[in-house]
Amino acid sequence: MFLKLLYGLLFVLVLYGIPSEGQKKKEAMLSEKVSQMMDWASRRAVIRMNGEKFRRFVRAPPRNYSVVVMFTALQPHRQCGVCRQADEEYQILANSWRYSSAFTNKIFFATVDFDEGSDVFQMLNMNSAPSFIHFPPKGKAKQADTYELQVRGFAAEQIARWIADRTDVHIRVIRPPNYAGPLMLGFLLAVVGGLVYLRRDNLEFIYNKNAWGFGALCIVLIMTSGQMWNHIRGPPYAHKNPSTGQVSYIHSSSQAQFVAETHIVLLFNAAVTLGMVLLHEAATSDLDIGKRKIMCIAGIGLVVLFFSWLLSIFRAKYHGYPYSFLLS
Repeated sequence: MFLKLLYGLLFVLVLYGIPSEGQKKKEAMLSEKVSQMMDWASRRAVIRMNGEKFRRFVRAPPRNYSVVVMFTALQPHRQCGVCRQADEEYQILANSWRYSSAFTNKIFFATVDFDEGSDVFQMLNMNSAPSFIHFPPKGKAKQADTYELQVRGFAAEQIARWIADRTDVHIRVIRPPNYAGPLMLGFLLAVVGGLVYLRRDNLEFIYNKNAWGFGALCIVLIMTSGQMWNHIRGPPYAHKNPSTGQVSYIHSSSQAQFVAETHIVLLFNAAVTLGMVLLHEAATSDLDIGKRKIMCIAGIGLVVLFFSWLLSIFRAKYHGYPYSFLLS
């Protein structure tokens, strides 16, 4: 009985307690990969990878760390302005993690440029840039591991929230100081103060209804065009397909928008407003009948043309919208 127990104990030790050669090799390979990734991350927060590095350190096992990879096209001849903007935000996020007190080898940030790793783009069947994909420590990347750039934008804070959802790693984004806002505010206050001082003997312009109305109208146009959404989400200015070179200024989804799209909507709303103002002036002004007719025709033309184009944009984003107006 004692011999049976002894043999059983030896069997368990051999089976579980003493690592096999294959397990030792696997642990040594994993340790080497982690050490190499940590060495790269200590030099640069975002690790640049080509096809070989990507296959070895991101795709091939063993791996006990997550990797967030930005697929981009930063070379000047690619003319991808969105890639450069997204790369700036990505660098801010990676540096925030690299220099935080919570930095560990649990997650790394990497980038693959199309001109340095086109084979990786082909491997993943990718035809657009920029894109962000999270590669978990075990298993394949799921649909949720692909960042919805067109919906959420490329602001560092938005990417950090997505990473927290996928990895439970919470990154506090720390941006370098930006003095442009305070400087512009100070300049504006200086200009206003200078004007008030120069006209201190005649301050009737402060009570000018047209000036206040124009200012209020500008604020309304800016807010209704989606500028606040841009400030919160940080969407790309436009989208360029690297395969075809086609640039899209209007987002096809009703859940997202481009910065260029908000500029277009702002101009169209301003044109419709101008048309309304011309129609009002044509009906109420004391000008001669000929000028009033011209103002009336111009006002009708502006309202019809630009309101029709606004409906066209609306129909392009809200698929199945049944209504149209002349040119839409």
